[in-house]
Amino acid sequence: MKIVRFSLNNQAYYGTLKGSAVCSAAGSPYTDDFKETDRFYLMGEIKLLPPCQPYKIVALGVNYASHGKEMKSQTPDEPLIFLKPSTSVIGPDDDITYPPSTKKLDYEGELGIVIKKTAQKVSVKEAKDYILGYTCVNDVTARDLQAKDGQWTRAKGFDTFCPIGPCIETELDPSNLTLETLVNGKSKQKASTKELIFGVYELVSFISNVMTLLPGDVIATGTPAGIGSLQVGDVVEVKIQNIGSLKNTVAKPAAKAAAPKPEEKKVPEGGIPAAPSVAKKPAAKKTAAKKPAAKKPAAKK
Repeated sequence: MKIVRFSLNNQAYYGTLKGSAVCSAAGSPYTDDFKETDRFYLMGEIKLLPPCQPYKIVALGVNYASHGKEMKSQTPDEPLIFLKPSTSVIGPDDDITYPPSTKKLDYEGELGIVIKKTAQKVSVKEAKDYILGYTCVNDVTARDLQAKDGQWTRAKGFDTFCPIGPCIETELDPSNLTLETLVNGKSKQKASTKELIFGVYELVSFISNVMTLLPGDVIATGTPAGIGSLQVGDVVEVKIQNIGSLKNTVAKPAAKAAAPKPEEKKVPEGGIPAAPSVAKKPAAKKTAAKKPAAKKPAAKK
């Protein structure tokens, strides 16, 4: 099943991808009440959103030997993890903003793991039960800032630096998938997930023993050799076998962009309810002070 999120009339819904159409779904994919309806929409009628709303993106550095070689990095003896903020997430066909503070913007095509239920101190054998499915991720990086800062938060944390999509494929063996990244239609990266130094289940176990993973969280499993720069106007595409294609265009920053309106998280995602709205007490009505009634003059006797 290929699970998607889509926008229709400014409302977000879940659905399943059916070729060039989307079947609307009821319920949440993170609970047992998720089911398809009889409503279908053509792609031209809707907009695909990021297929999940992660609380965090846990990403991997140097998880392909080929990438370690091109970066002149040693192969780590345990997973090298870092975080990307949830505010960096965008969906299919959204623009990647080229920040003015960087001169070298790189693509990094990766396989993404989407967590299904709260995972804490999970074993490698148990890991599969905590995975909802798999998606495409582009770990966009300001490479010059990464080298300048010596740590990666700024270089990988800009808004729009984590495209995810187009769907979450739930029925997939992740052990030998072809991953390819293209820029303007030309292949730049091509590898198989069998080349991962630390495999999918090992990563879920390792990370869940460091931090609790919540439903909808994403693990970006690392990028192979072939990273390179992007320019304004470039179209970058991450393709993964049996999942699909994630395309985004690089754009200049808007002259004065309005702050994005945060999407409302729904209660079923992660079982963590959104903060309840606090009802305001109605303001007490001010009553005008009554003037004392004028006394009538006493009648003359």
